[in-house]
Amino acid sequence: MEIHNFEEIVSIILFAIGFTTLLLHKNLFKKIIGFDIMDCAIFLFLASKGYITGRTAPIVVNGVQEVEAYINPIPAGLVLTGIVVSVSVSAIMLSLSIRLYARYQTLDIDQLMMRIRREQLEKDEAWRVRHLPPEQAAQEKAAAEALETAKTIAKLQNQVDEVDAMEAEYNQKRKEEDGK
Repeated sequence: MEIHNFEEIVSIILFAIGFTTLLLHKNLFKKIIGFDIMDCAIFLFLASKGYITGRTAPIVVNGVQEVEAYINPIPAGLVLTGIVVSVSVSAIMLSLSIRLYARYQTLDIDQLMMRIRREQLEKDEAWRVRHLPPEQAAQEKAAAEALETAKTIAKLQNQVDEVDAMEAEYNQKRKEEDGK
């Protein structure tokens, strides 16, 4: 069995590997590698489509000027342009990843998003506190303290309810044992 479209099959497999890596990994560096694998797959596909067996590069030699004697140069030009763009995009993504790691000490997407949200909330809270009138700031502080106190009381009430339920169960078992 002879495979005629070997390059196309390999490019599809490479694209699938890159796409899967891009989707399934949470590490930013691995996502960039997946993106680069996808780029390589596209370049391989374009280069394989531009090549025609038995033809030569489009450089006129020995006076041969028929179009059928040469391969199409456009896919090769697209591949070269794509490689330049891909390298540039990869360099920017890697440099941004380095900056993100320096600031947040992680490349995990979920951790990054959580830390960025926390930082934004802290900035918003600091801005709000600076721009509130003093009496409103005091009211909000008192409300926040009251909320924390209410949460603590609710937790304690739940603990008391659990103890009461355990005591009732214990008394019920004791009555059943005394009745026997």
